[in-house]
Amino acid sequence: MGIAETYTRGRQFAITRPGSVLVAVVGAVLLFDLVAGLATGRHSFSGIGSLVWDGLMRGLVVGLAGIGLSMTYSILNFANFAHGDYITAGAFSGWATTYLVAGFGRADVGALLLVGAGGSVFGGTLGIGVTTTPVAVIAGILVAGIATVALALFVDRTTFRPIRDADGITLLITSVGVAFALRYLMQFVFGSDVRGTTSQPPAASLYLVDGAVRINAHDVALVVVAGGLMLGVHLLLQLTKLGKAMRAMADNEDLAQITGIPTERVVRAVWVIGGGLTGMAGYMFILWKGTLGFNDGWLLLLLIFAAVILGGIGSIYGAIVGGLAIGLTASVSIVWIPSAFARAAAFFVMIVLLLVKPEGLFSGRSTA
Repeated sequence: MGIAETYTRGRQFAITRPGSVLVAVVGAVLLFDLVAGLATGRHSFSGIGSLVWDGLMRGLVVGLAGIGLSMTYSILNFANFAHGDYITAGAFSGWATTYLVAGFGRADVGALLLVGAGGSVFGGTLGIGVTTTPVAVIAGILVAGIATVALALFVDRTTFRPIRDADGITLLITSVGVAFALRYLMQFVFGSDVRGTTSQPPAASLYLVDGAVRINAHDVALVVVAGGLMLGVHLLLQLTKLGKAMRAMADNEDLAQITGIPTERVVRAVWVIGGGLTGMAGYMFILWKGTLGFNDGWLLLLLIFAAVILGGIGSIYGAIVGGLAIGLTASVSIVWIPSAFARAAAFFVMIVLLLVKPEGLFSGRSTA
């Protein structure tokens, strides 16, 4: 290929794909600035490493919760705005269990079940943590998943199922109503105060050139739980009859019914799997960050939507990759912008990438 032909092709690409060129230029500028900052000491390797690790942790939570949202959209074809409050419901139910198991006999049962509402009892005082109260944490994870499954099935049976044949806008608006009802019910029961939930976990240092990245036990627990659940979803979709039925229904529901697939059973399975993953994601999110409030899930929901859209609506793997991308962007972006704009940076990256690839990173792959 000659120089003239290379120039012609490059010019044609720039004309037809200006968004790709813009992304490449901006990426190159930021990468150059980052390398220059590390070389001159303006940025530290340990500081960047800590931001990357924080972004990976955040991305695992967003990706895990995004799987349930993506499954709901691909099978039921509507964006469930109550998904964020399923996260919060899972967190509260799981942490109420953890408080009860860890503090039984040491504090009032009512205060424990309300997760120390009003400062009546503190997770740090109870010594809650993966290494100090492992049974309480495991019980909390399981109850978070089970309680959220029950909630998702109840809401579907009483609210979504009667209007399932309605258009997507009707379902979406209904889900917004469900979200508000759940959120303020939890605020009424558990209070609006943000409370600390864990004691200081033990940590190890990963030494880099000019410092260390601290990795604590709760980080490791999040990696193990989220990674295990994601692997389980992959095996379910690829190796089981249920997974094949879910993929078939996502591709064409009418054809799935004709071929004898029990679509209503598949819908229930979607709520069970999606609800379980969402509830456990909510619990692990609180374990990782160490505080719990009634609107945590709602604040996380926008990032989850961004991850699902970026990865490709309806794609499980897209939700995971999109979650990691959004998490890393929100954390690492504070190298260049104030931390108050970190969420905005994540959405900006989503918009820019969609200009380049409108169908998402994993386009054309429904459910799987």
